[in-house]
Amino acid sequence: MSPKKDLPDYTAGSDGRQRCWWCGDDEQYIEYHDREWGKPVADDQQLYEKMCLEGFQAGLSWITILRKRAAFRSAFGSFKIESVAKFSSTRVDKMLLDEKIVRHRGKIESAINNAQRALALRKEFGSLAHFFWQFEPAKPKYLDHRKEMKAYRPESTALSKELKKRGWSFVGPTTCYSLMQAMGMVNDHLRECHRWKVIEQLRSEFIRP
Repeated sequence: MSPKKDLPDYTAGSDGRQRCWWCGDDEQYIEYHDREWGKPVADDQQLYEKMCLEGFQAGLSWITILRKRAAFRSAFGSFKIESVAKFSSTRVDKMLLDEKIVRHRGKIESAINNAQRALALRKEFGSLAHFFWQFEPAKPKYLDHRKEMKAYRPESTALSKELKKRGWSFVGPTTCYSLMQAMGMVNDHLRECHRWKVIEQLRSEFIRP
């Protein structure tokens, strides 16, 4: 999440809670911010889904993807890795007719390719979670509310490089950092946000794969 320079660092909701600026006043966005974003994830299927959706976001806003997430889950069979890895060109053509998702052939084919690569990665490392969590920053870097959030960091660049080496696509450093934020590998809630302490606690209790 990279803020624009003319936006405040955080926003106060109607419930009196302070939140990261980017969720604004959209109820679905607030729900995502308050219940999901930044919570540590170790489930392979969830990680694969998050990576796919981050890839679909390229060039678009996250709220656009969030509003289409239910449709994406339907189209991709709940993002079951083994199933998506077997999607045919006929399935792709059918998905391109689905107005409820982002109809981008390259991104759809990338999701299928990445499912196949995910299976190989899981065979090599035991789980996607084990592979991804190796790139957790050694020392937490908490955001200064006076500065903009970073679009990528050295760790996300390293993750991107390793994934590309293994044949993944739509996994640039910015996409990888968005994944790291979403899956709780870093806590990028602003210190003023009511979720910051919650995520810190969850991260301290989380057992790394």
